[in-house]
Amino acid sequence: MKTNFKLWIKAALIRAAKTVAQTAISTLGMSAMISEVNWLVVLSASAMSGILSILTSITGLPEVEKEKQE
Repeated sequence: MKTNFKLWIKAALIRAAKTVAQTAISTLGMSAMISEVNWLVVLSASAMSGILSILTSITGLPEVEKEKQE
């Protein structure tokens, strides 16, 4: 059980990091110039997407389910 929890944490954090990066890139892409970037919006949207990713991972992760079957 402990191994599965460690695997879940690792998989969930990897997914959350990818989601945060994707959100930051897409939010930055909406600005015409780097000086026009609203960094508070980028940070808050990215943080929220990371939190939502972790919460979504609670319902299950294919990576962890695959390990259980093997």
